[in-house]
Amino acid sequence: MGRKRVRAGKYIYLCTACLIFFSLLSCNALKESKKEGIKQEEMRLEQESKKEGIKQEEMRLKAISKQLMLAKKLIEQGNYEASIEENKNVLSLSNDRPPGDEALFNMGLIYAHYRNPQKDYKKSIFYFEKLLKEYPKSLLSEQAKIWIGVLQVIEKSKQVDIKIEEMKKELSK
Repeated sequence: MGRKRVRAGKYIYLCTACLIFFSLLSCNALKESKKEGIKQEEMRLEQESKKEGIKQEEMRLKAISKQLMLAKKLIEQGNYEASIEENKNVLSLSNDRPPGDEALFNMGLIYAHYRNPQKDYKKSIFYFEKLLKEYPKSLLSEQAKIWIGVLQVIEKSKQVDIKIEEMKKELSK
């Protein structure tokens, strides 16, 4: 009656289905690898931008520290006004970050310096208080508190001396 039927057609369909399945699977794997490549590229770019930001921050800090050193040399030379200006430049470059606290501390010291012909204890107290307000966690905050206390005592003693002089004048009349 005839030959036995071979089921070769079913095997062809099975092989075709497997081929389609594995090709779709490999396409999905390619897409995933592309996504991974994109993520890795983004991470690499982000790391490079962080490194660039760190380099810029380092350059900014070097420039500021040079200005602080110049300000200290100017104090040693007795050029207090130029030192105040340098410290103001440092303060403007620091953007409410260290070493702005050091610049404020230096300005407070300059206005309290015994050789400064334009010393002004009130301005000195102002800069120390500004340091405490803007940089409460600064390493210089404790020293600023001490300076504020000392300068306030000096200011009070000046006021007492003025009152004593006024009383002396009244008594001598």
